[in-house]
Amino acid sequence: MKKNTKDTIVIGFALFSMFFGAGNLIFPAFLGNKVGSQFLAAIIGFIITGVGLPFLAITACSMGDGTFDSISNKIGKNFSIILTILLFIAIGPMLAIPRTAATSFELAIHPFFPNIPSLIVMTIYFLINIFFVFQKSSIIDTLGKYLTPVLIILLSLIIIKGLIMPIDEVINTNAVNVFSSSLLEGYQTMDAIAALLFAGIITKSLKSKGYRNKEMSSMLFKSSAVAGIGLAFVYGGLTYIGAQTVNLTSESLGKTEILILISKSILGNLGPILIGTAMGLACLTTSIGLLSSGAEFFEKISKGKLNYKLNVIIISIVSLVIATLGVDKIIVLSVPILNVLYPVAITLIVTSFLNNLINNINAIRLGTYTSLIFGILSIIPGINLTFIPLAKLGFPWVLPTVIAIVIGCMLFPNTYKKFSEV
Repeated sequence: MKKNTKDTIVIGFALFSMFFGAGNLIFPAFLGNKVGSQFLAAIIGFIITGVGLPFLAITACSMGDGTFDSISNKIGKNFSIILTILLFIAIGPMLAIPRTAATSFELAIHPFFPNIPSLIVMTIYFLINIFFVFQKSSIIDTLGKYLTPVLIILLSLIIIKGLIMPIDEVINTNAVNVFSSSLLEGYQTMDAIAALLFAGIITKSLKSKGYRNKEMSSMLFKSSAVAGIGLAFVYGGLTYIGAQTVNLTSESLGKTEILILISKSILGNLGPILIGTAMGLACLTTSIGLLSSGAEFFEKISKGKLNYKLNVIIISIVSLVIATLGVDKIIVLSVPILNVLYPVAITLIVTSFLNNLINNINAIRLGTYTSLIFGILSIIPGINLTFIPLAKLGFPWVLPTVIAIVIGCMLFPNTYKKFSEV
């Protein structure tokens, strides 16, 4: 096997593992259940923001020095630091880590031991997290290497059997704005945010293998294609099978319960046990990685004033409190947060790709701050932005951001610079 081909596969699988968060799997099945026969539009929308956007984020970072700083510093150093802190809080104690704990409880524990209080289970969950993070043991990394393939095999069995032998007929649910709502549902994976923060890992790996410039871009594209195909298969397959469950569920059924229903319908009584155990352990490995990286980040950003172990404990306690809300309430909590962070992230990513067309730093800054302002306005109760095109679809920030960039280019015609010069 040629070196390029081998590296493409290795990096592709690394990218796949990075974004294959067990907690993400509850979203496509739930989405399919809500849209029914319109599942194709839902799959396309979800894949655009849940798969495509994260890989665009990595590619955008690679156009600089491979890190998020290279595309956020152009807005301002303080802006970059504050935004990075907010992104780490989002994928750490505020949303992602609590969601892994809640998902583990609802999939792996509650269906089989319904009388055990969630607080007890999640306290044990975070004590296990703390133990492994303090020890910095390689055991959990080894476990993760085996868990991902096991989970992929289980999901492949479910998807393939669901395609060949549908659970039930796919019916029309009369869902509206399916495509736009699916784009917003893709936000919930939080993979675009994770991609911005961890892009350096992938570019560093490629550099260590000797790739530079155009060759690196080519490798990133090919590797992203490998990972993207895998993720699209999983997300698309689960969305379609979720669409088969419309007649089998009620409005009150939660996201994790739909996944349990699917596993039981396709794999029998053993299904919930297998999928619950595999996903519970996979969530554990994910949360340990997020907890460790978050603790290291806050130690670094505070220049050692916030001790690593203290950070681990604080993040764990905050995550525990939020995790007790349950998956569905955490998702409700995440919607306004992601509706503020994603417009900024998308603006930074897109303008990085359009560097040759829009290389006016001040215009980019004006557009980025506009996306932030309208993201904040969109979540404030009482403020009605529906007069703005695309606002009714959940994207009130898009047109104002584009207008702001155009105005910025007109107002600052003599300030053009390449980002690399900033």
